[in-house]
Amino acid sequence: MAPDSLAAALTATVAAVLAAVLLSATWDRGTGPHRAVLRTATAVCCLTTALAATGLWINRQVDTFPTWSALAGRNTTTDADPDPTTGHSGRLVTLTVTGTASGLTLPIHAYLPAVYRDQPTARFPVIEALHGYPGSPSSWLNRLAATRHLDQEIAAGRMAPTVVLFPPQTPNALLDTECADLANGPRTETFLTVDVPNAAQTHLRIRADRAGWGLIGYSAGGYCATNLALRHPDRYAAAASLSGYADPGITIGDGTEHTLNDDAWRLRHLPQPAIALYLSSGRADHKAHHDAETLAHLAHAPLAVTTNYTDGGGHSMAVWEAAEGPAFDWLSTWLGRPLR
Repeated sequence: MAPDSLAAALTATVAAVLAAVLLSATWDRGTGPHRAVLRTATAVCCLTTALAATGLWINRQVDTFPTWSALAGRNTTTDADPDPTTGHSGRLVTLTVTGTASGLTLPIHAYLPAVYRDQPTARFPVIEALHGYPGSPSSWLNRLAATRHLDQEIAAGRMAPTVVLFPPQTPNALLDTECADLANGPRTETFLTVDVPNAAQTHLRIRADRAGWGLIGYSAGGYCATNLALRHPDRYAAAASLSGYADPGITIGDGTEHTLNDDAWRLRHLPQPAIALYLSSGRADHKAHHDAETLAHLAHAPLAVTTNYTDGGGHSMAVWEAAEGPAFDWLSTWLGRPLR
């Protein structure tokens, strides 16, 4: 059982209930020191199992720790051959990015469309998919079923065959970087905008020009997508945000969380780049909806903004899974097609 599985969460819940029953049944057993020891032991057991069950249910939602090795702080991901087999489904492979610019060495997952092998001379457009916090690239692959949605959209012709990269935002799952280069911390922005593209172009048959590169993200990853696109219009042509924000909400360490890394500030004070943004949220997700409305109101040519709001809808995986298909399709209309 993986720590993000339903079986693990249910097992922990059953254990917590049994511990509570045991605590109740033994509370008045024994006398003197023996009773005190028994009460303490059963109370600790009850508290521990309750915390474990709560943690596993939360992890099932955000997928911060998809394996027990990840929970222990070890990375067990290995390299894979980036040459898919034939068939109607894309293939997921893993690459290790040795970040010469950022100093970060991390594994990334890459979705290769089904035609990747069938078109051996083609170079495909690329989308970097950024996860939320807390979370991990596994959130895209497990809870959001990204590969299934990509297969469906490409097979239906709503999306061109595209390589999609799923990089982590930080070497520490408990550190929120918001995809920025933190002062005295990880240089995540450099990793995502320099090292990941360089590694992908080395190992995969993808387009190198900005017309072939886009970004997508949900929650914190939605902020990452819009912010990185605005900051690097020479690298990305378009970005899609699912319930993202206009500001990082963390302290970066150099004050830019209020200026250069605040998307609303950028649109007010700096020339707007010739890129396209897709801003999606549920109307009940008040912060995300408000920030999307703000960015859309501030935008003007040459920046293009498309909004897509749904009635109701909170800040949840269910909302993002419903929104990802249309967001991938929209991105594909702005990105260049495979080059043959």
